[in-house]
Amino acid sequence: MTLTSPVIVVIEDDPAIRLFLRTSLGAHGFKVFEADRGQQGIVEAGIRKPDLIILDLGLPDMEGVDVIKAIREWSVVPIIILSARSTEQHKVEALDAGADDYLTKPFGLGELLARIRVELRHSVSSPLQDQKGIFTTGMLKVDLLNRRVFVDDKEVHLTPIQYRLFSVLVKNAGKVLTHQYLLKEAWGPSYKDNSHYLRIYMSQLRHKLEEDPTQPQYLLTESGVGYRLKV
Repeated sequence: MTLTSPVIVVIEDDPAIRLFLRTSLGAHGFKVFEADRGQQGIVEAGIRKPDLIILDLGLPDMEGVDVIKAIREWSVVPIIILSARSTEQHKVEALDAGADDYLTKPFGLGELLARIRVELRHSVSSPLQDQKGIFTTGMLKVDLLNRRVFVDDKEVHLTPIQYRLFSVLVKNAGKVLTHQYLLKEAWGPSYKDNSHYLRIYMSQLRHKLEEDPTQPQYLLTESGVGYRLKV
């Protein structure tokens, strides 16, 4: 373990899961601190200044959503939810409260590590975007300053609405964005219930940006919750 090891705070009341995370994440170079209560987790987040938080929603003393809200009052640290609650409502509530990602139990260590890497990359002033405002992932390139989009170095024309929606995904690359958030950011607060707009425009974007729109590599659907731009 080095002094530069990324720090993770795990807020989880199940001792078996805490042990698994402590052992597994430690073996992959992370320094792990634990809390089995929400209030304790908030304190740990303040003291440890972690690079990332893993949070269970079902805590003995308070709801995980309230932990998210409390931390978001003073920190933008990435928060990954790890919960047995798998309904669309629980996922949307957590993501809208400020969580960055959501995994349901049981989970695979490989997927959790991949999600952690994405969040850590994203939190360090997005290495996918250079000083000139050029965002790159795979074959996609977006010139945010000049509002131009390229696939395999060939410019792709997007309508104003298509670009606005796509730019929201780009600026939050790697994060799960709920239907409500995307509608609010791309169309405005009065459109938050018009989810059919998203289906139409995401389909249009996939046809313009994906090699195979039926098997998207970048514009991924998070079933029942929203969308993610894969990085």
